[in-house]
Amino acid sequence: MNRVAKTITGFFLLALLFVFSCQKKGEGQLDSIIEGKATIYVDESILPIIEDEEAVFETQYNAKLHLVPKSENEVLNAMFNDTATIAVLTRDLTKEELKVFQSKKINPKITPFATDAVALIRSKSSNDTLIALQEVISFIKGTPSGNIKGLVFDNANSSTVRYMSDLAGVSVNNQKNIFSFKTNQEVIKYVAENEGMIGVIGINWIFQPPLDLQETVDKVNVLGVKGIDSAQFEFPTQDNLAQGKYPLARHLYIVNCQGYSGLGMGFASFLGGERGQRIILKSGLVPERVPTRKIVIRNKITKDKN
Repeated sequence: MNRVAKTITGFFLLALLFVFSCQKKGEGQLDSIIEGKATIYVDESILPIIEDEEAVFETQYNAKLHLVPKSENEVLNAMFNDTATIAVLTRDLTKEELKVFQSKKINPKITPFATDAVALIRSKSSNDTLIALQEVISFIKGTPSGNIKGLVFDNANSSTVRYMSDLAGVSVNNQKNIFSFKTNQEVIKYVAENEGMIGVIGINWIFQPPLDLQETVDKVNVLGVKGIDSAQFEFPTQDNLAQGKYPLARHLYIVNCQGYSGLGMGFASFLGGERGQRIILKSGLVPERVPTRKIVIRNKITKDKN
């Protein structure tokens, strides 16, 4: 290829990149990849980390995201009813759910971006910081436990309820001594004040609580959990999540059903990109891919002049 041909080809590729990244909004369209406005429905159990990502995304681009925290079932119903086109969930869509979208000629773009955990918490007034998962499952099925007075969930339609119901093989709703509130914050406050109650929440609420909740978070312990086929108790630390040791880990996904190159695509790219993954890493969760580190090697060490 001669020099002129190379120049033309390079110019053409740069032009395509410019058009893609600076795509103008169409008539009636509120957003493009990096600008405009969009509403994102978020599983309430992982709201803190998405708020952090939103804050940085909005400072980097001319974009405004409106986050709507809801229970998992509410988020999914909003998507099925076309109320929501972008959502953040703690699981992938099932084959049946994909068929619902496909029947509407919608092909959801699903991007995994982090590993999170369902955490079990107990008041610090109790000295016990360990629990066997089998004991929790047996309690859900109706077997009394000397270590558990009750289980407290954030919402009857939440992802944590669905997660523990799947593990137990029975619905936790309407079971004896199992209660549901509306939010993770309410669960943390209730458990902090009631010895013997165990709360089931998203670990991100412990890693990054709102400032007005920090004092309450300091009054609870996150429990180490022994898996059903394990002899070891594991805490939901970042290392244990990364190594697959903690038995109640789960993946996080952003689901984009916009059908055009809008902020759903832009925010998903941001979450999975270098900047977004660093925010995940700093939060205490595990990024889908480990961000790179730049190491600068200097031959000489110089002292700054005062």
